[in-house]
Amino acid sequence: MNTFLSLLAALALAALVLAPSLYGVARERAIDRQLCEAAAGRSEVPAVRSPPQKSPPQKSSSRSTVPSTATW
Repeated sequence: MNTFLSLLAALALAALVLAPSLYGVARERAIDRQLCEAAAGRSEVPAVRSPPQKSPPQKSSSRSTVPSTATW
C-alpha cells in the first residue's frame, strides 16, 4: 500500500509540473492551425471586433490648468 501511495504521489507531482507546458503546446498548435487556415484563404477564425470608436479631440479650453512649480 505504501508503494502505491508513493507512485500516486509521484504521478500527481508530475501532472502538476507538466500541465502548464502541455496546455501551452496545445494552445500553440491551435494558433498554428488558425494561421495555416488563414494563409490558405479558408479562414474559420471568429470575426475580429471592430476597433473602438474614437471620441472627438478634447478642446484645450476644457482642460484643467495646473501651474508649474518646476525651477529648471
